[in-house]
Amino acid sequence: MTYKLRDLKYQNKNFSAEEMITHLKTFTLKPQFSVGIWFFTPGGGRFHDRYVPEKDIPSRLEDAKQLADFGVTGIEAHYPTEINEDNIDLWIDLKKSGIRVVGVAFSHFFDKKFEFGALSNPDVQIRKAAIEIASGGLKLVKEIEADFCISWPGIDGYTYPLGTFYNWMWDNFEKALAEAMDIVPGVRVAMEPKPYEPAPNNIYRTTAEGILAAQRIESKLKTEENIKILKEGHCLMALNPEIGHVRMGFEPLAAAFSLIGKYGKLAHSHWNSQPLGNYDQDLNVGVVGIEDTLALLYALKIMEYKEYFGIDINPERMPVETAVEININVIKKMIEVVESLPHEEIIEGYMNPMNNRGKIEKIMLDYLYK
Repeated sequence: MTYKLRDLKYQNKNFSAEEMITHLKTFTLKPQFSVGIWFFTPGGGRFHDRYVPEKDIPSRLEDAKQLADFGVTGIEAHYPTEINEDNIDLWIDLKKSGIRVVGVAFSHFFDKKFEFGALSNPDVQIRKAAIEIASGGLKLVKEIEADFCISWPGIDGYTYPLGTFYNWMWDNFEKALAEAMDIVPGVRVAMEPKPYEPAPNNIYRTTAEGILAAQRIESKLKTEENIKILKEGHCLMALNPEIGHVRMGFEPLAAAFSLIGKYGKLAHSHWNSQPLGNYDQDLNVGVVGIEDTLALLYALKIMEYKEYFGIDINPERMPVETAVEININVIKKMIEVVESLPHEEIIEGYMNPMNNRGKIEKIMLDYLYK
């Protein structure tokens, strides 16, 4: 096998009302689940020590193998802190359990040299170090036959609005990432916007900002292979929205994810739950904002979403196996609700609101609490 770019163009389809009814009756969400190796032994925070012992990567991968029993088929890890050239054999061996690496995230946020940003840093030498990490992750995606890299620019951003030269900040980041993508052409990157943390103001706070940045980065690509892929209508800069991050920015989930799909850029998704605003909590799916999550799943059904559901939680007070089992079961149960919805009535309620006052509310409450 060789690295193959997944086709996301299916996400932007236009249906008539009749076609939509047929589509909703025939297409069923069939989730594939991935997990992030980073939450297997959560660390402490600003205000408390870690509650579980640290484990090295080989030990965590042994734990990961057991998650195949719950339906996990994918795993994600940060390059080079969790997955790298020296331990790649361990990750390849994980395939024997039925779990493969699907996403490799750039580790651009923890190291102290990135105190003032990584790909956006005003220091050209620090940007160069960030580019090396990004290109190294892209090479690893090809070697291990993963699906994409994840760029979560958590440390890129600013503290004070006054004294921030926004165009320089955005240009530094976007040129640097495009340079890394041209070093290793043909590999997709999925950006993960977030309003804040660890930077007081992250460089791309919202879904729309992430889409615009993705378009600008694609416009900066120069290699023949990358340009050919773009001309064929595929995206190389996609998005990986996280439920928690979207709700931190007070965005409605279904609308935000649908907007990404409209541009054919929904390469992956991270699942948890989160109060509107607040700090990034990474709670289990469904314990907060369950109605928003249900609407999101319906939007993904409309879109024909076929990519991974990435569980991205912080199970610091329960075993990781328990947390993963809970999250997968909740998503599956919510999909059952979505699949049982009266699609024709919902479409009629939208198309003819004057004569269907209260219909959508009644359907939502009847199915949410049945």
